[in-house]
Amino acid sequence: MISLIVATRGRVEEIGLLLDSLLEGQRAAFEVILVDQNDDARLDPLLARYAGRLPLTHLRMERANANAGRNLGLRHARGDIVAFPDDDCVLPPGVLARVRLAFDSDGSLAVLTGPAAAPGGGLGSGRWNTERGPITLENVWTSVIEFNLWLRREAALRLGGFDEAMGPGARFGSAEGNDLVCRALAAGLHARYAPELRVVHPDKRLTREAARRAGRYGLGLGFALRRHGAPLRLRLAFLYRPLGGALLALLRLNLLHAWYYLATFQGRLRGMLARPLPWPAPLEPVA
Repeated sequence: MISLIVATRGRVEEIGLLLDSLLEGQRAAFEVILVDQNDDARLDPLLARYAGRLPLTHLRMERANANAGRNLGLRHARGDIVAFPDDDCVLPPGVLARVRLAFDSDGSLAVLTGPAAAPGGGLGSGRWNTERGPITLENVWTSVIEFNLWLRREAALRLGGFDEAMGPGARFGSAEGNDLVCRALAAGLHARYAPELRVVHPDKRLTREAARRAGRYGLGLGFALRRHGAPLRLRLAFLYRPLGGALLALLRLNLLHAWYYLATFQGRLRGMLARPLPWPAPLEPVA
């Protein structure tokens, strides 16, 4: 069985779309663990509509930290495979069957990833690896996004799940998926990237929302790059690209894009200079 762990705060309609996508064309056994970090009961009427239609566990959590919610759900998961869709994702038909087949066909596979798909078609925001195959410390930075990350449950627990100092609601606001896969690689686990395995997510690049969060997201990526000893040339590439984008945007008098790229650059640089933190401890499943 595949356990789909969804940490959520502030969204209602989007969760309905995600649950609808799970009712349409998914040919593999699954469960949904919804970790509700709202301070009210806004989700209760929505979840009542799905009672009896899909296997759903509703957990409540006061702490507004996405990775804390994901880790709580991981501890409650019953499936041998776990995944962490965002609360505004949609899973295309057949995704779960494709994941199930990949793990069943390769007993050594511990981690499987794919890119983001945009709602209108094509790939979503970010730079994406174009070649299928093993994930390495060279290509992990273009091969991982949290909402399209699938792991064997025992491996995820042993690795300590997601680092709760990273991700939405934490200081280092992104790259928690890259960090988790890097820790899997360091543990000698086999991770593979499949460019055809896609999960649909709203494309928010170069929007005002993206610009507001760019500094925190950059901070997370910079921190992960340093934490896992990414080669200097890769670190420099992740600095000069947003800096060049900012300069080009200023020449074009596009202040929104300049804001986004400058915040990204500053965040990545600060992340690379941040003090290292200990790796997460293993998690214990809920009995």
